[in-house]
Amino acid sequence: MADSPQHVAIIMDGNGRWARSRGLPRAAGHRSSMKVVRKIVEECVQRKLGYLTLFAFSSENWRRPPDEVGMLMNLFLDALDREVADLHRNQVRLSFIGDRDLLGAELARRMHNAEQLTAGNSGLRLFVAMAYGGRWDLTQACRSLAADVASGTLAAADIDETRVAERLALAGVPDPDLLIRTGGERRISNFLLWNLAYTELYFTDALWPEFSAAHLDEAFESFARRERRFGKISEQLAAKADA
Repeated sequence: MADSPQHVAIIMDGNGRWARSRGLPRAAGHRSSMKVVRKIVEECVQRKLGYLTLFAFSSENWRRPPDEVGMLMNLFLDALDREVADLHRNQVRLSFIGDRDLLGAELARRMHNAEQLTAGNSGLRLFVAMAYGGRWDLTQACRSLAADVASGTLAAADIDETRVAERLALAGVPDPDLLIRTGGERRISNFLLWNLAYTELYFTDALWPEFSAAHLDEAFESFARRERRFGKISEQLAAKADA
């Protein structure tokens, strides 16, 4: 059986449907989602989780109506102003992954300031994916490697999985043990394509504004029942455990 996860990734889906089911504008769902983010981060701190990666805004989300995108950017700004001090007090180290060139200068500046403020913290490492896509992540890694090959500092024959991983957004961070997706969809939606190679997937019908500590418990309990073989067979794992 699997141990407790040390790195959990979450696709926070269902904000708009939650709002629509209550006759509310989509913005109400996104505002409610921020409260859930805070609660789940607190839960992960209490459980002494090592890493938490949240999919906040994808590369594809830029295709949404401009007024919704603008509202989301303002919501992120407000959240940074409101939450970073508490994260810092709780020793959470905050980092952002994604294409910052697509974000406004003010948001990028505040993201950088939040990272600098919390850089020395020793508790939960919280990664927030903003303007992030798995294909973008792999593309920028390839470009970085290609530039080194072109400059002569790296031989193409020396490119292996380790060198690719070193150029990804989560370089140096253990791959997620568990991916949770709320909202009932059963797909990973271009999230951490490289890093999820052996991640256990857990899907729940609960919409993100409804997600609670009890739902998190259910996901962890499901993970604990999994046998993580990483290409091996059960007998090999049993023999290793008995050794």
